[in-house]
Amino acid sequence: MVSIFNGVKIHNSYTSENSEELLKTLVVYRKLFTFVDMKNKNNINIKNRKAKFEYEILDTYVAGIKLAGTEIKSIREGKASIAESFCEFSNNELFVINMTVQEYSHATYFNHDPKHARKLLLNRRELRKLEKEVKNSGLTIVPLKLFINDRGLAKMQIALARGKKLYDKRETLKDRENKRRLDRIQKEYR
Repeated sequence: MVSIFNGVKIHNSYTSENSEELLKTLVVYRKLFTFVDMKNKNNINIKNRKAKFEYEILDTYVAGIKLAGTEIKSIREGKASIAESFCEFSNNELFVINMTVQEYSHATYFNHDPKHARKLLLNRRELRKLEKEVKNSGLTIVPLKLFINDRGLAKMQIALARGKKLYDKRETLKDRENKRRLDRIQKEYR
C-alpha cells in the first residue's frame, strides 16, 4: 500500500511500532519543505533608487502596508513600483500615494486599482513624530524599499528626508565618480 504525504510517496510496509517514527520523520520533512518554500518567496526587494539621489535621508522607519489579497499576490510576483511614490498624512493616518501595484493576472473582476492610496501601519507615537516633523520643518516622507519579511508580510521602509539642492546632487555625482575611479585603480594594482 502506498500513501502520499505532502507530495511524497511513502510505502506502508511499516509495522505499528514504526508508525510513530514514520510520523515524526514526516513532520520534520514537512517543516523542511515549508521552510524552503517560504525562503523562496521572501526574495522580493523593490527599491526606490532615485530617493537617495533626490533627498538627504535623515531617519528611517519600517511600516506595514494595508493591502488587498490580489495586491499582496502581485507584490510577491514582483509586479510593483515605488519610483514615483510619496507619503502624506490624512486624518492622522499615513498613506503612500502613487505606488503602482499591477493587477493580479489570475484574479477575476474583484481585482484592485493599481494606483490607489495604501495605508501605512506604524505606531501612534511614530505617526505623531513624523507628522510633527513634516508640518513644522518642511521635511517629506519618501518610500525607500518595499520587501516581504520572514513571516511573508509586505513591509515598506520609509524615510524622513529633506530635498537636495542642485549643487548637492552634483556633489553626489562627483563623489560617486571619484569612488569608481579609486576602485578601478585599486583593482589594477592587485
